[in-house]
Amino acid sequence: MTLPGPGTAPVHELGIGVLMLDTHFRRLPGDVGNARTWPFPVQFRVVRGADPAAIVHGSPEVFLEPFIAAALDLVACGVRGITTSCGFLALLQKELAAALPVPVATSSLLQAPLIEAMLPAGQQVGILTFAAEALSPRHLAAVGVRAETPIEGLPPDSLFRRVYGNRGGISDPAELEREVVAAARTLVERHPNVGAILCECTNLPPHSAAIAAATGRPVFDIVGFIEWFARGLSPQSYR
Repeated sequence: MTLPGPGTAPVHELGIGVLMLDTHFRRLPGDVGNARTWPFPVQFRVVRGADPAAIVHGSPEVFLEPFIAAALDLVACGVRGITTSCGFLALLQKELAAALPVPVATSSLLQAPLIEAMLPAGQQVGILTFAAEALSPRHLAAVGVRAETPIEGLPPDSLFRRVYGNRGGISDPAELEREVVAAARTLVERHPNVGAILCECTNLPPHSAAIAAATGRPVFDIVGFIEWFARGLSPQSYR
């Protein structure tokens, strides 16, 4: 595909396009799918049928072609970089990057090697995820994360899993935050040498500040990652 030339795309001044799962829950400010989260314009495309169960507990590869088609539509619209609304799409990182004419950052997990390179000797990154039982060595290997990286997830019966798994439940921000903080505390209690926490789930950033306050660790998430990504696509001018 040929990228739109200057002035030829139907939408201008776009940097990031977001491939959205097919969900129906409330997205809080700070969530990838809340437009108010972003300090710059973003464009969204929903991949129909790609719901959380299909992506987290199923086979994302089944939806590769629809994800490529949605991403190409975003590129034709004028975006210069692609991300997604689910960290488990790390499994499609190589395939999407190979198929698209713009850079792709499918998952917050791509940050793990960089975070570990910055940590003091003897410390490692720990991953906080939507579903620990579903985050497999294949997901980690797809984006260069060490297989022995500590992982902690939200409990299967948690409100967080019900709401963001698209299984119903009232989105109670206070209860969601309590569950997230409890999981983060468990992560660092089980692995005291975790020097930084990486949030896999794109629904976790609304709670990143609370995680940092509760654990005393730096917290990295998809929003900070994509802000960094977008800055590379359009560097700030200091003239």
